[in-house]
Amino acid sequence: MSPDMDTNEQNVPDVARESMEYDVVIVGAGPAGLSAAIRLKQNNPETSVVLLEKGGEVGSHILSGAVLDTVGLEKIFPDFRDDPSCPINQEVTSDHLKILGPEGGFRLPNFIMPPLMSNHGKYVVSMGAVARWMGDKAEALGVEIFPGFAASELVYREDGSLKGVVAGEAGYQKDGSKGPNYEPGMELHGKYVFLAEGARGSLSKVATVAYNLDEGREPQKYGLGMKEVWEVKPENHEPGKVYHSSGWPLGAKQGGGSFLYHAENNQVYLGMIVDLNYKNPHLYPYMEFQRWKHHPDVAEVLQGGKRISYGARVVTKGGYQSIPQAAFPGGALLGCTIGLVNLPRIKGNHNAMLSGIAAADAATRALAAGRSADTLHDYDDEIHNGEIGADLKPVRNVAVFNGRFGPFLGGMLLGGLDMWMQTLFKWSPFGTLSHRKNDAKSTEKASEHKPIDYPKPDGVLSFDRLTNVSFTNTYHSENQPSHLKLIDPSVPIDVNLPLFDEPAQRYCPAGVYEVVRDPGEDPKFVINAQNCIHCKTCDIKCPSENIVWTVPEGGGGPAYAGM
Repeated sequence: MSPDMDTNEQNVPDVARESMEYDVVIVGAGPAGLSAAIRLKQNNPETSVVLLEKGGEVGSHILSGAVLDTVGLEKIFPDFRDDPSCPINQEVTSDHLKILGPEGGFRLPNFIMPPLMSNHGKYVVSMGAVARWMGDKAEALGVEIFPGFAASELVYREDGSLKGVVAGEAGYQKDGSKGPNYEPGMELHGKYVFLAEGARGSLSKVATVAYNLDEGREPQKYGLGMKEVWEVKPENHEPGKVYHSSGWPLGAKQGGGSFLYHAENNQVYLGMIVDLNYKNPHLYPYMEFQRWKHHPDVAEVLQGGKRISYGARVVTKGGYQSIPQAAFPGGALLGCTIGLVNLPRIKGNHNAMLSGIAAADAATRALAAGRSADTLHDYDDEIHNGEIGADLKPVRNVAVFNGRFGPFLGGMLLGGLDMWMQTLFKWSPFGTLSHRKNDAKSTEKASEHKPIDYPKPDGVLSFDRLTNVSFTNTYHSENQPSHLKLIDPSVPIDVNLPLFDEPAQRYCPAGVYEVVRDPGEDPKFVINAQNCIHCKTCDIKCPSENIVWTVPEGGGGPAYAGM
């Protein structure tokens, strides 16, 4: 089925846009979107599928730990282990969880952990490499993939159902006017549209409001995940070793934790996730990560090695009770867009793939029955009551316990008890707990907390933010308007600065936001949008909820290697 092309002026009357018609339009070439595209073609090779990716190439915006549970991948490629081109090779060889103090710590024995926590049979992978491999497979099946095409707007039918997206619009100047090289982009229409943008997707936010998808659900919760890839000395490398830690430097009350995975070829993947429900606006997540690398457990692995790349991305942590309705007229939300991370397992890629497969199967059945633009209720039911629901229900209270009582009393003791009860008896003594408020509202006034004195990076194990950003290969056209929008430009200086010491200066892991104080002048809030690595933290943690992250021109942002 070749797409038809015509001219359409539906959404922007003064701009004539071409449109292309498909059976299914997918936004986002991550594990969810790619799995959906592949499964659609496997189900019926005649189904026309287009996959849009805002990054310059498939995989360039993918960032994940990652220890991969292959349960989803096996459904579309059961023989992936026999494929020499598949970048999934390093099986986990050992599993370690430690509680850290400043100089030491103690390891928790594996036998006290619920079986769901085991990484036996899992793989240490670069999800960027996995995505590129899946992209090649999708193209071989006939999926049309458009990298460098940012989907910036939703298109609706007259009955209110989702019809498609606008993609590839470019050429605006800094003042918002259309420049001489303006391109109106195209409208890509589908009988069904899948939004697989990852955590805090910009179009997914619009669809959630438009169709009231989060009505009756708990607010979504997030963590800021920061990661570096290092090449280490062979004597410091233990292929397949998985190391997780909690405690120092975040402490007993702040949720979050760290990881160090020994991958192939003398590489290690290391990083920290800081829960964004933190109260102290003086907290500087990036510097907490840099400080953690000086712990003896980590420093001895990195000593004599070299950092290869850096990146950051928010991850969803709300769990089962925060999953919105996943299907709506004409469309569906996939993967981390709806929040499918299993928090204690620190895994979400497997559920993202399962969601893409479930959406594809539901759409295949609908198309075969001659349906289009309706609600794929069987997909939504599968998300909540199928394999994904079965994975997330037993751990649904861990994030709540973490937020209320900290990682030790909350996440480990109460959360561990809850997981064991549900593992053994399929029952929770706590029921389903509420998150109560979103991460922005968790921020308390600066006057209620002491500033934190962070050590200066040494340039050997720890690095300043802007130096590390240079390892993300981030690029944005200097002439385009900022894709980071302030709802009220006065709020950063008039509200956030006096009340919260403007935490955007610290929560951004790329140094995008500054408060500049020139002698004799009032402070100014400066947005260095060209530094943005698309982590979405600002869209979540601003205490006044005043920043809106939108897509820049396609191809902009990081170009991650090996993430």
